[in-house]
Amino acid sequence: MTNDWQDRTKAVHAGTRRSQYGEVSEAIFLTQGFVYETAEHAEARFLDSGPDEFIYARYGNPTVAMFEERIAALEGAEDAFATASGMAAVSGALTSMLKAGDHVVSARALFGSCLYVLEEVLTRFGVEVTFVDGTDLAQWEAAIRPDTQAVFFESVANPTLEVVDIESISKLAHAHGALVLVDNVFATPVFSRALQQGADVVIYSATKHMDGQGRALGGVILGTREFIRKTVEPYMKHTGGSMSPFTAWVMLKGLETMSLRVNAQADTALTLAEAIDGHDALVRTIYPGLAGHAQNALVQRQMGKGGTVLSLDLKGGKPAAFAFLNAIRVGVISNNLGDAKTILTHPATTTHQRLSDQQRADLGITEGLVRISVGLEDATDLKADILQALRVASEV
Repeated sequence: MTNDWQDRTKAVHAGTRRSQYGEVSEAIFLTQGFVYETAEHAEARFLDSGPDEFIYARYGNPTVAMFEERIAALEGAEDAFATASGMAAVSGALTSMLKAGDHVVSARALFGSCLYVLEEVLTRFGVEVTFVDGTDLAQWEAAIRPDTQAVFFESVANPTLEVVDIESISKLAHAHGALVLVDNVFATPVFSRALQQGADVVIYSATKHMDGQGRALGGVILGTREFIRKTVEPYMKHTGGSMSPFTAWVMLKGLETMSLRVNAQADTALTLAEAIDGHDALVRTIYPGLAGHAQNALVQRQMGKGGTVLSLDLKGGKPAAFAFLNAIRVGVISNNLGDAKTILTHPATTTHQRLSDQQRADLGITEGLVRISVGLEDATDLKADILQALRVASEV
């Protein structure tokens, strides 16, 4: 029946398990372990656990299973594994499937921690990684080899918001038998159709739009049942990256309102981008939802909307960016995104500070770049606040 529902209905009801008490809100099974009726029952469960049979919270939990089934239904995936954080999902998805001697092709424009996993962790254990410009299909085609096991990219790059063509890259990868792993956090499950567009594995930081209210860390890996249960699950349950039951409950509550929140945030982001595009204090306004953005046609085809995040590049560099940030009254300075509150970040000194000057230059992360994750505040208030902060920045 779930398959016949629309996404907003799935986000409220899919995967629900009710106890004998018939609760309306999903129950939190806050327990590490589970009791067996007999020793024979324990033996049987360890040999072959059914979908509603649990052993240990690191292996699975009823509340976590509800979240996994709900987000899988929403994404159109066969299965999902919930993790302790978004980075646990990224590292778990990659590490569980790769071994020494394997080859991976990755987009160069990545969140700093994702780059660390690929540059430092995987290579340390003998995995060869080739980096390419994610928007250049010719580079992907040249880099993917017959022995390439996986390609990895952010569907919308952080923080420069370059849009990577999922369908085209998937065709190139599949021609060589490589799996396509997509970090889809900026697209959100609301706008995502990554699996339909050819991705094999979709990864989210549930910390972002799924929670969406700054409460808990979480992540999720989605894909085929075989990949999730035979590749990801054995690795994750033995290395300890599973999601807690309480976090799963928070995410379940977040999914109920996610579509309403994300659509409202994306609409406001477009309003703000249109209002400030071409402002005298800016080198550029970066928002793929803008009609004049070079990748607008791709983002409309791939997502339908431009997303909840925009970036500004201020003419005065770091002094102007800091003046702008310090003048903001409605939003807050932090390093998260996808929150109900508008959050502003200076990537060069925070999320991407570990990169070299040359690496940041190659990615387009200037000293004047500010990332704005648009929240649920009134668009009129946000517009007025950003415009007054730009006036302050222009005087630096």
